[in-house]
Amino acid sequence: MIRGFFLLVLACVLAGCKSTPPPTPLNLLNAQQMRGHGVYQAHCVICHNDRKDAPLNGPSMVGVFKRQYLPSGAAATDERVSATILHGRNMMPAQGNMLDQQDLDDLLAYLHTL
Repeated sequence: MIRGFFLLVLACVLAGCKSTPPPTPLNLLNAQQMRGHGVYQAHCVICHNDRKDAPLNGPSMVGVFKRQYLPSGAAATDERVSATILHGRNMMPAQGNMLDQQDLDDLLAYLHTL
């Protein structure tokens, strides 16, 4: 009986341990990812945390591509994230007129490190 209870508790604990790995340290980013970090600092950091998993004005971006789905329920793909960045969604304003294609590519590269 005690063994069964222990196994049940262990199974529940292990099932709940689905934490995402921490973001890549800034000193390990390549040149494109560092440019993306700059774009993030200029356009995203006011509403989204990138180094801690806590919401700000919008959801944290920690692990955004390490999960199957975005907070909106959409698939966590470059295409869906790009569309949200460019066209906005709900409270998030569109950034399409603020970013060129290189900025977007660099930003996506950075988001993949989170």
